[in-house]
Amino acid sequence: MQKVITDDMDALLDILPPNIKEPLVQQKDISELLEVVLDLGRTPEARFPRREMVLNDKEVEEADIDYVVARIGSFGEDNRAGIERTLHRISAIRNRRDRIVGLTCRVGRAVFGTIKVIEDLVQSRKSVLLLGRPGVGKTTMLREVARVLADDAHKRVIIVDTSNEIAGDGDIPHPAIGHARRMQVATPSLQHAVMIEAVENHMPEVIVIDEIGTELEAMAARTIAERGVQLVGTAHGNTLDNLMMNPTLSDLIGGIQSVTLGDEEARRRGTQKSILERKSPPTFDIVVEIQERDIVAIHPDVGEAVDELLRGTSPSTEVRRLDEQGEVKVEKPETEKPKTARGKRATKEAKLPRIYLFGVNRSRILQTGRDLHIDMDIVDNLHEASMFVTSKNYYRRRPQKVRDAEDAHLPVYVLRSNTPPQMRQLLTTLYPLRESDKADSFKAALGEAEEAVEQVKEGEEAIELSPQSSYIRRLQHLIAQRSDLDSHSSGRDPNRRVRIYKERPG
Repeated sequence: MQKVITDDMDALLDILPPNIKEPLVQQKDISELLEVVLDLGRTPEARFPRREMVLNDKEVEEADIDYVVARIGSFGEDNRAGIERTLHRISAIRNRRDRIVGLTCRVGRAVFGTIKVIEDLVQSRKSVLLLGRPGVGKTTMLREVARVLADDAHKRVIIVDTSNEIAGDGDIPHPAIGHARRMQVATPSLQHAVMIEAVENHMPEVIVIDEIGTELEAMAARTIAERGVQLVGTAHGNTLDNLMMNPTLSDLIGGIQSVTLGDEEARRRGTQKSILERKSPPTFDIVVEIQERDIVAIHPDVGEAVDELLRGTSPSTEVRRLDEQGEVKVEKPETEKPKTARGKRATKEAKLPRIYLFGVNRSRILQTGRDLHIDMDIVDNLHEASMFVTSKNYYRRRPQKVRDAEDAHLPVYVLRSNTPPQMRQLLTTLYPLRESDKADSFKAALGEAEEAVEQVKEGEEAIELSPQSSYIRRLQHLIAQRSDLDSHSSGRDPNRRVRIYKERPG
C-alpha cells in the first residue's frame, strides 16, 4: 500500500495559546511539523525537518505553560503526557521545586505503509530489533508493525506501551494499531514486569515494545524470546556497533565476554591472548538500522554479524530503500561470506570440548551444567584435555599447571570469579543450546511454580521448587505473589530454590 499519513494536527494546535498557534497555522509546510518548544523566558520555536522558526517575539510566560498543561492529560513519572485519542506527546522540563518551566510538544503521526521495506522480516516470525537516531521514525514503524501483524497476519499482538507513545493517550488506543491490544505501564520502572505479565496472562504470539533501555528489560526480552514469542522492539542506539558497546543492552545481541586464548591459538588467529567473544545466542534474530525514513540497513543474522565485528571485520549488510513509486530497492552485500569459514565454525561446534579444571569448583560447575541440561566432559589428565579452565586468581599467580597448559597450546579460559553466573556464561559459550531446549527448560521452571501454586491453593502447606538461577527465581516469586501466596528463597547457589506457601513463617 502507498503511504497514508494521519497526524490529528488540529488536536495539537488546539492546546497552544492563540499567540503561538496563529503564526504556526500560516506555515505552508505545517504538515511536516516535528515539534513546538516552549521554554519559560524564551521565544517559542517550531521545528521542521529542515528548518526552525521563532513563532512569536514575545517570551513564553507561566500563563502560556499553564494554558497547555490544562488542556492535556496528566504527566507520568517520565514527565510525559498526551492528548486523548491522539499520538502527540508533550514532555515537561521542571525546576527544582517541581514547577514546569519548559514543554516539548511533539507531533505524533500514524504512517500506514511505512513498513513495506521490512514487511517480509516482521512476517518471518523472527524477533526484530529496530535501531536509529531519535526522530528517524522507530516508533512510527513499530506502530505500523503492530497493526500489520494483528490485522493482516491475524496474530495475537500485545503492545507494552510505557509512555502511551505507540497507541496514544487515554484508555482507548489509537486506531493506528489496528486489532493489536495495548497494555499501559504505570511507571517506567515496571516496564519489564508488564512485559512478563503480557506473556503469562494474555497468550500473545507477538510482543511489541518501545525503548528497551534497562538490564531488567533486556532480561525480560530474552525471557519472551526463549518462550517462543516473537518480539519486535526498539532500543537506544543508532547501529549494531553502538549496542555492542552498551554493557546494559549488549545481552540483546548475545552479550560480550573476554576470553583468554592459549599461545598457539592466539598465534593461529593472529590476535592477542585476551579477546572478546559473543557469550550466548542473541535475543533478537534480526537487527534493522533505520538510516532515514525510507532507508534501512539489515543484519539478517545478528549472531554472525556480532562475531564478525568482534573479529575486527565489517559485517555484510543488506541496504533497502523505498523509491518514489513505493517500490523496495535492495542492495545486496558485495561479497558472499566464505563457505570455508562457515564450515569451520560448524565443525568446531560439533566437537565438544574436554575440559580440565584448575582452581574451579568442580561440583558447582557440574550443577550449573545440569541446570542447563549440558552433559559436560571433564577430564582429570591435562594431556586428554582440549580446553583449560581456571579462575582469575589462579591465572594471575602463574602456577605450573597454567604454564603447562599454555605450553601444550591449550585454549585457556579464565573465569573472573568462581560463581554460577560466570560458569553459566562459560557453558553457554562452549555448548550453544538450541532455542527449543532453552525454551523447554524455562517453561518447565515456570510451569513447576504454577503447579506448586495450584497445590498450595488446594491445601498443601508448602511446596519447594527445583534449584534455579536468580532471574528465574524472581519470576517464580512473581507467580506466587500474583496468586496471593508467599514465597522465599533458601539455600546457597547453585542449589538455591524457591519455596511457596500460604502464610509467612511465625
